[in-house]
Parts: sequence; structure tokens; C-alpha cells
Amino acid sequence: MSAQAGNIVYLGPPGWTREQAIIESQRLGFDEPLWLGRRGYGVGWVAQNRSTAPAKADARALWQSGNGVFLPGLVASGLTAQQANIVAAQRLVERILEGEGGADLLDEEPYATRLTPQFELLASTCDEGDDQEIETLEFDVLANGNIVAENLWVKLSWLSYDEDDASLRFRFSFGMVGYEDVAEDYQRQHYAAQLTEAVFPESYIISANPEVERILCATLAIKAPAYVERIVYFNAPNGGAQFHQDVERGHLGVIFAQVYGRTSWLAVPKPSLIEEIQRYLARPDAHAGLIEAGVKPRGLKTLLDKAANRDSLSAYLDDHQNDPLDILLNRVPVFAQQLIEARYGYMLEPGDVILLPQQGIGHCCWHSVFCMDDYIGEALSFAVRERP
Repeated sequence: MSAQAGNIVYLGPPGWTREQAIIESQRLGFDEPLWLGRRGYGVGWVAQNRSTAPAKADARALWQSGNGVFLPGLVASGLTAQQANIVAAQRLVERILEGEGGADLLDEEPYATRLTPQFELLASTCDEGDDQEIETLEFDVLANGNIVAENLWVKLSWLSYDEDDASLRFRFSFGMVGYEDVAEDYQRQHYAAQLTEAVFPESYIISANPEVERILCATLAIKAPAYVERIVYFNAPNGGAQFHQDVERGHLGVIFAQVYGRTSWLAVPKPSLIEEIQRYLARPDAHAGLIEAGVKPRGLKTLLDKAANRDSLSAYLDDHQNDPLDILLNRVPVFAQQLIEARYGYMLEPGDVILLPQQGIGHCCWHSVFCMDDYIGEALSFAVRERP
């Protein structure tokens, strides 16, 4: 069970009507029931129970144990000054969804002034072999007219292959995707972070926030944080992210801040996730639930064989060819209910933050994300490393 109580309460299964959920929500004293689901898969009806930020010592202990650290309202005070930029980001996304190109949009104001003269847009490309990629914009970094860093990029992608999910992300980095240890080149990481701020100045609610820095220094036991490998998410209705981890060599974890709209999370340390999987598989109705969710009999046998041993289940969790386990993690409502009732569920409103430890594949916080609104929200997700 999570060391920090989550702030989501499970009300009822996906088969309930909204009227049934309202009755249960009122009985328990909550304002309204909320539907939790993603890309046609329903977890069920939930309610929000706002919780307080953990004490400093508790945040450190949560981090060390691999738990998510929920920090409600941590960056809320910075949102007011960024409202014009947040509205501009919403309009940028609307125009991209209408089919306009990112290169043309960044050539307009206010982006042109923000990018000039430091960032020079070189090219716009699209990987035809990647169905999720929309466009990649490539930049050089200039100082006094001279190139000081090359091959920075902004990759604009869909979050899924589902045509009914308009969720997308802007990822800022450099070099060959998946072929370099980006943490070795802090200079280009730093410039890519500055490029993020030129396009999305609302990034400053994290990167220029002394309270965030103070909490990170205490929680991660570092002298100063650097916010690198930045992603700006726009989660749409019916969208979000399936269970995954974000481990990358040289990085300590991720800070995620909700800017606009709401998201719900299942955030579980890997050792605890393994225990929860084994606990679910011990249920008398587990096999039927997996078959109903789409697991084939042969896949069920593989999953049960792997789950019989913690080490083999741990390795299977990191295997990209683990369809039966993927279905369990992402398409079995009773398993998601189990995680919520074990206090691993969190709902983030604008200004809320969650920290996700990602020190290694054995010590990391696995997480899954759901959009909670009928409109597209915005969120910031920055990798954290110690500043050199």
C-alpha cells in the first residue's frame, strides 16, 4: 500500500450509470462523480478527495521508496502571470489540430521574437515510418551570429494511434533519438531546455520557481536541480498515457506539473506494482477478467508462469513483448480499482505537481495517466538531474 494516501476514491464499476455514481458520491459526501477511462477502456466512477502536501521528511522518504510524491498547489501561484502564454499554447494546439504546420506557426508572433536570434529554425521533417509523429523541427543555437550548438529539435507527436484521441506532445531534445546518452551532453540539454521556454514560457512555473528548487533539493538530496529533456503534454478527452516508466541514465526522476485542465494518475513503485499484479492474479475471478479483457489462453499461461516468481515478473514488466501483462495493466478495470483502493491514485488540478522517482529500472515509479475533462489540457513533464 502507498506510503502516501492518494486523493482518488473509487465509487463504482464502469457498468454503473451516472445516476448510480451520483447517488454513491452523495452518500460518501463528495461533490460529483468523475468518469475515469481512456481510449474506450473504462476504469469506472471515481471522486476526488483533496489531500495535503507531505511533510518535508515524508517527501524524502516517499522518494527514496520509489513512490510518487504528490504536491498539491506547489506551482499554483505562478499560473496567473502565465495566463496569456497558456491561452497562446491552447490556440497553437488548436491550429495544429486544424492541420497547420508547426514551422509556419513558430514563424509567427509571439514565437518569432522569442526564438530570434538565439534559435535558428533549419528544417521541418516527418518520419513516414512513425505513425505517431506529426512533425520534427530542427534548430541550431547561435551566439553573436556563431553556431554554439547543433541539431536541437522539437518533436511533435500524437500520444496514441487511436483516431478518437487528439492527445499530443511537444518533446524537446537533440541528437539521434534513442541512439545517444543525452545526459552526457549537458550543454545541449541546457539549450534544449531554453528552447522549451522560448516556445512555452509557462515552463517558468517550474524552472524559475525557488520553492520548487528548495523542495527538490531536500527531497532528492541534491545541491541544485536542472530541468532537462522537457515534454509539454496536451492530454485530450479519452486520452492519456498507458503504464510506463521514464528511466534514463543520468536522470533522477521527473517533475510533472498540471497547467490547465485535470489529469488522474496511477503511480506505483515497481516493487509494489509487482506485488499488486501477484495479488490480482490470486483472485478467484482474475482469469475470467483477463480473458474478458482480451488475453488469449496461451498468453494467460505465460503471464501466470512469469508471475510465479518476482524476478521473472520484474523482467517481464520491462519486456516490450508482454501483451498479456500490458492488457492487465491497462485494460482490466478491477486491477485499476485495486490500485486506487491501495491509495496509488492521484488527481492533479492546475498548479498541482507530482514527482516520479526514476533512478533505475529496479527503483522507479511506474505511472499511467488519464484526461479528466471534455477539453484539451496542458501539462509540463521535465526530467530532473543534478546541475553540474
